[in-house]
Amino acid sequence: MAISETAHKNHEVLFPNHTSTLAITDPELIEIFDNFAFDEVLSHGNLDTKTRLMMILASLIAQQTLTEYKVMLGGALNVGVTPVEVKEIVYQAVPYVGIAKVLDFIHATNDILASRGIKLPLEGQSTTSPETRLEKGLALQKEIFGDMIDRMYQESPANQLHIQKLLSANCFGDHLTRTGLDIKIRELLTFSMILSLGGCESQLKGHIQGNINIGNDKEVLLSVVTQLLPYVGYPRSLNALRCINEVG
Repeated sequence: MAISETAHKNHEVLFPNHTSTLAITDPELIEIFDNFAFDEVLSHGNLDTKTRLMMILASLIAQQTLTEYKVMLGGALNVGVTPVEVKEIVYQAVPYVGIAKVLDFIHATNDILASRGIKLPLEGQSTTSPETRLEKGLALQKEIFGDMIDRMYQESPANQLHIQKLLSANCFGDHLTRTGLDIKIRELLTFSMILSLGGCESQLKGHIQGNINIGNDKEVLLSVVTQLLPYVGYPRSLNALRCINEVG
């Protein structure tokens, strides 16, 4: 077996003139993986290169794979994912993955951006204030999920209602209303993170429906699953397919 010409070209787009040390120590594995991830998988789906890389970065954060994240972040920047877009991916991971798991990725992102001469902090992207975060977050929830949000509030026990309000104000108001990425990309990122976490099928199905509601149809979601397959493996990919088929 040898690395195909297509796989080599696609790899070069992300990592110009890079030779993997694993190509020396583990050549058979690299041939299998590169032909799969950079040729066979790329022949399926309708994601552009930038979107594909953004979904992969989100997935790698959720999976806690810092080494691969740093590699793929370099590739993402090489194909035009902007520093603002990268930072927004990392920031959006906080409400879905938790700050404890995102902290190392923030520092790694800062180091890589700084190494490329990008001055930090970047321009702010927040659109809410302490006074407006709940209102704007709730409005965005309803834009994505419709009447489901009213039902969630109505059906919430009194001693749990604060969780719904925190979800609206913090997850959506503080994070999802930010500029730098549009809401269709943000919902795909959320789908990618929850898919990659595993064990969150109820939330995954909710965001599958949310994606469909705002125009990310079943084919787009299938494309995301396909492109994440080399990085998350088959069990979580097949689980995501089952959720997509049950919802859509």
